[in-house]
Amino acid sequence: MNEPYSPTAPRPMSSTSPSTMKMFMCFLTVFIVAQTIGTVLFCLYLHMKMDKMEEALSLNEDYVFLRKVQKCQTAEGQKSTLLDCDKILRGFQDLQCKDGGASKERPKFEMQKGHEHSHSKGKNETAVAAERRQPIAAHLAGAKSSKAVSVLEWRTTGYAPMNSLISYQDGKLKVEKAGLYYIYSQVSFCTNAKASAPFTLYIYLYLPMEDDRLLLKGLDTHSTSRAVCDFQSIREGGVFELREGDMVFVNVTDSTLVNYSPGSTYFGIFKL
Repeated sequence: MNEPYSPTAPRPMSSTSPSTMKMFMCFLTVFIVAQTIGTVLFCLYLHMKMDKMEEALSLNEDYVFLRKVQKCQTAEGQKSTLLDCDKILRGFQDLQCKDGGASKERPKFEMQKGHEHSHSKGKNETAVAAERRQPIAAHLAGAKSSKAVSVLEWRTTGYAPMNSLISYQDGKLKVEKAGLYYIYSQVSFCTNAKASAPFTLYIYLYLPMEDDRLLLKGLDTHSTSRAVCDFQSIREGGVFELREGDMVFVNVTDSTLVNYSPGSTYFGIFKL
């Protein structure tokens, strides 16, 4: 017996809910945005990290170079065959010349740690600014001594300049900065016709390891007046190139004849 043919009914197509599709698209969008932001932040972090690593490597190279310079200054380092001390020191001198200008003297090496170097650099900049505001100069008045002295003594006054880059020690003026200086002095003295030798004023450059160097010399013959004391004066000055730490002083043939009245005897120096 033949059964009647009935075609199979098509299955109904499953339809996705619009709300589910919308949520999926929102999630996908948020994921893509978060992924993009994370990638950008990671790139920024990586870039900053690389900059710090380059800076650390640069500082490490500078530190190693300074350690080599410091070692080359010792007797042990100069004997070492692993270091080319001549080349290292020459390179360090070239760096100093580029940084501070050419110097006629051999630069003095001073090794410092990183933070100390920055601190000293700030101090140097402050000192330069102060120097621009205040000239480097000193003016002293004669200080009377009860006995004959080989180096005339001086004292500061309230109206005269005294810069911190010029110091006074035992009758001598010491400069703390190299350069051209004008040095001057006037000495008034009491004389009479009985004295035979002329009264002489000297300005010397003090050299502790050798004979002092004469910079200026002035002399005056004694007065022919019959007075017990006839006042006269000698003044001299000149421009000289001084190094850091140089000291100058004044001397006369007979310090007991010097007149110390205000404004008559003085000693000074100023940087050009």
